[in-house]
Amino acid sequence: MAKVLLVEDDVKLAELTAKFLIHNGFEVVQLHNGINAIKAIEAEKPDILILDIMLPGLDGFSICKAARGEFKGPILFLTAKDSDFDHVKGLEIGADDYIIKPVEPYVLLARLNALIRRTQNDEVQSDSITLGELQIDKSDRKVYLAGDEVELTSYEFDLLKTLAGHAGETLSRDYIYKHVVGREYDGLDRSVDVRISRLRKKLGDNLEQPARLITVWGKGYLCSKSAWD
Repeated sequence: MAKVLLVEDDVKLAELTAKFLIHNGFEVVQLHNGINAIKAIEAEKPDILILDIMLPGLDGFSICKAARGEFKGPILFLTAKDSDFDHVKGLEIGADDYIIKPVEPYVLLARLNALIRRTQNDEVQSDSITLGELQIDKSDRKVYLAGDEVELTSYEFDLLKTLAGHAGETLSRDYIYKHVVGREYDGLDRSVDVRISRLRKKLGDNLEQPARLITVWGKGYLCSKSAWD
């Protein structure tokens, strides 16, 4: 049973959402403001965070940014704003997904289940992927570059693992969305692009002319086999 920490100031919406998730096998802890969210994350040790953006006390972006130092699980935003700025900002500070209000319960359930499948990985493997100085430990879900641990979100880890597991191959956005995000690519979503950019920064790639995580225009992304020394 996965534990969800739901931070939503609309009490009615929070209660309806919690009731639906409990009915579908989740444990849910509710907060209706952002003031005590960080303490609640430390105390409750949730598997997943669901954050509204506009919250009294501390907004969802601030909670996400503060939590990412220690919290490694998925973070999903609820947003009333159909704005690319909000979506990109959330992804840049470490969110894994977002849903625009009004929330369709079964869409939320599908997104949560996809996030859980990614992080728990039904086919748990104890081996690792090594490309030069890059090492990806699948069982511990950790990444090291030249011996130093690289802090990644759960989504970033799975994206890098997928690309590195097919090093030298160009993976299409369709493939990445199906195998990493857990849903079909709609032709518009650019969240993978944002995360590739974040991975490049964290892995010391050249942002102007990347050599490690390469954009193959019109086709997808490629992880180099030889640029990790």
